[in-house]
Amino acid sequence: MYDIAIIGAGPAGASAALFAAKAGKSTLLLDNDKSMTKRAWIENHYGVEGITGPDMVELGKKQAAHFGAELVTAQVTDISKSGDGFVIAAGENATYEAKHVILATGVLVELAEKAGVATKPGTEPRIKTVIDADAAGKTNVPGFWAAGTCAGASVHTIITAGDGAKVAINVISELNGERYVDHDILKTN
Repeated sequence: MYDIAIIGAGPAGASAALFAAKAGKSTLLLDNDKSMTKRAWIENHYGVEGITGPDMVELGKKQAAHFGAELVTAQVTDISKSGDGFVIAAGENATYEAKHVILATGVLVELAEKAGVATKPGTEPRIKTVIDADAAGKTNVPGFWAAGTCAGASVHTIITAGDGAKVAINVISELNGERYVDHDILKTN
């Protein structure tokens, strides 16, 4: 059983996976390879002069894998509560188990609705429905979290990436039983 399974490897999901894996949590990142970021040209992301959406998505997945996240390309079809966690159905009859699930599916909320997660009207232009998550990313289903655009964050990659990191830190903190902080310190030669 994974500590954390993340559905969606756009900026929110890959960022969540990076933080979770770097914190030593067994992390699964499931992605259907259809991120809306893959259609973008990005010039307004801090620290990046300009990058194609496909390159950003691949870089995010590479960073998450570097810290130990397991990446699986598959369409998730169902998420159901089971015992102390969740069973995730994906692809051709594959199933995965995780203690916590972070949904980072961009504009898509059908999986959440199917799993009994509450939704509400969106506030962003053209985003009709979002997952009803609190500021920490928690939903009405214990252990089921939401990050990024599907949780009501602005569609901008810098914002969704930060939201994914925030939600991952909250999940890690819950798993650890104390507030988790990830500080990188400049290494000197």
